Amino acid sequence: MKKKSDPRHLRRVNIMQDLFSWQFRRDRKPTSKIREIVSHLSEIDKLIAKSAPDRPVNQINKVDLSILRLGVFEIILDRGVPPKVAIDEAVELGKEYGSDSSASFINGALGKLLEIKGIKT
Repeated sequence: MKKKSDPRHLRRVNIMQDLFSWQFRRDRKPTSKIREIVSHLSEIDKLIAKSAPDRPVNQINKVDLSILRLGVFEIILDRGVPPKVAIDEAVELGKEYGSDSSASFINGALGKLLEIKGIKT
């Protein structure tokens, strides 16, 4: 079982927090940690909209949206992380930082993304 002190988990926490902060201060240049995610934001948000059609992107809780953006980036664009690991990490971030329903929402949206894209875990 992984620990919350795992450096990879802590890196994801920092990225998620930077993405969350950036949403409120878009006039600021994104940090180097999130620059690549932000540069693909329109593509990432379109994928989120397809995988969670019941909730428009602008109505998704900002914490959940930050986690989803990181998860979609890792699954679709980064490819250095196995999809199952990216989803597990995103769900854990949802449990740790989101609301009571965040983990299941994130799990469902990222699972649907895999289905849409035909990615096997």
